[in-house]
Amino acid sequence: MGLPININQLLSGKVVEWERMDFKKGWNPEDVLHSVCAFANDIHNWGGGYIIIGIEEDNGTPVLPPYGVDIKAIDGIQKELINVIHKIEPMPIVIPEPVQYMEKTILILWIPGGETRPYKAPVHLGAKEIQKAYFIRQGSVTKKATLQEEQLLLSLAAKVPFDDRICHAASLDDLSLIYIRDFLRKVDSNITEKDIQNMPFEQLCWQMQIIGGTPEFVRPKNVGLLFFSENPEKYIPYARIELVRFYDDVGDHFDEKILHGPIHLQLQEALDYIRSQVIVEKVVKVDDKAEANRAYNYPYTAIEEVLSNAVYHKSYDDRNPIEVRIEPNSIIVYSLAGPMPPITNADLQKERVVSRNYRNRRIGDFLKELDMTEGRSTGFPKIYRAMRNNGSPDPVFKTDDLNQYFLAELPIHPAFVGDNVALDVARDVALDVARGPEDVDTLESLIIRMISKDKHVTRTEMAEVAKVSTKTIERQIKQMQDKVRYVGVGRKGHWEILK
Repeated sequence: MGLPININQLLSGKVVEWERMDFKKGWNPEDVLHSVCAFANDIHNWGGGYIIIGIEEDNGTPVLPPYGVDIKAIDGIQKELINVIHKIEPMPIVIPEPVQYMEKTILILWIPGGETRPYKAPVHLGAKEIQKAYFIRQGSVTKKATLQEEQLLLSLAAKVPFDDRICHAASLDDLSLIYIRDFLRKVDSNITEKDIQNMPFEQLCWQMQIIGGTPEFVRPKNVGLLFFSENPEKYIPYARIELVRFYDDVGDHFDEKILHGPIHLQLQEALDYIRSQVIVEKVVKVDDKAEANRAYNYPYTAIEEVLSNAVYHKSYDDRNPIEVRIEPNSIIVYSLAGPMPPITNADLQKERVVSRNYRNRRIGDFLKELDMTEGRSTGFPKIYRAMRNNGSPDPVFKTDDLNQYFLAELPIHPAFVGDNVALDVARDVALDVARGPEDVDTLESLIIRMISKDKHVTRTEMAEVAKVSTKTIERQIKQMQDKVRYVGVGRKGHWEILK
């Protein structure tokens, strides 16, 4: 049926960390039993893992080309796998998938992080099965849990991450096949279009592990609603991004954009808006140097990383949106809650912050598959590097003593300090109008000249240049319906001058 991930990306380590993969040259029921139990326990909230049978490993990484599994043995292995899984208490979910890779057959077992942890498995198969233990992953190794680790597992028993919990108020009808199909296409999933057409919708959702419950009472998981529901906020309030763009230091003039829908599409829309409407380039002359430097007010890579991590790590059971404040001299991203313990505000002042305890394991997996985040503690170094390569000041990261919020601030490049970049085009238009010979005193002519100069100019920018309120601009535009019109919606639209 296919796994909801591209096999080449999986085995390259680009989407799923090596620690979440266990390579086995051949079928060994006892080894597989312990690894299944360890991934289901998911002590670090990584999101479970994958067992790849038919590929040898060397220090946790695959040895290629694969050794392979005899295709005639696959059916027998899968039957024996069922018996092995039943020996784990309680029984975890395991999704097997035979695939062809580099002209060899391999068997991939996907084990999502369990909802009913901790899981316990026999230490040995056969006559000694009465002795059972908790197994966990430590790096790329499966091991028996120590007493301290057992206590941690027990403390996690009632702490299934919010994104992996079942939403009992929602139904299967709240999940959109359109969004699911689009996602699988973007990640080049091994679930093909033919598979989608030939399998029942409920089976597809089970395959992606975005639903849960019993056969007679199937309900979506929160991660399914966040990514594949038309309106996630119906069940997860304030699962949205709010962008506010200030045009002055006192807050008298601003635009606000509230983004709704699947969270990865919100993220992309927010990034597209910032890239097209906020980021600008400037030539910066340097004394005693023939060539001028080019710099951006904000490097896109840093913004992408900050906002992607806010979507990844937000506490979605907290009724607050992700806020993006685009101020004259900085961009601030604010979200709740703060970083996961033991990370503190002091840790945030370092250029590398390492945490293996993630709040949203499933959200992180989906974002990594979409290549929107990495999840390898590389975010902070990537942001610092992007800011410094652009000649910008270092970023600022903050939380409070209780880790109740997380704030990331990207200061503007020094060459842009004092500029109001959003109004540069509008000012140019104002000068053009002042020099023009015809009808320069009317608000109507000003609006037409601004649109002809920049078809993406906003009503707020018009109001700034004309020194009137936005409502006055709105009234004037209504009176000009035979002369101008706005085509499209929001940032995707543009002005047209009618002939």
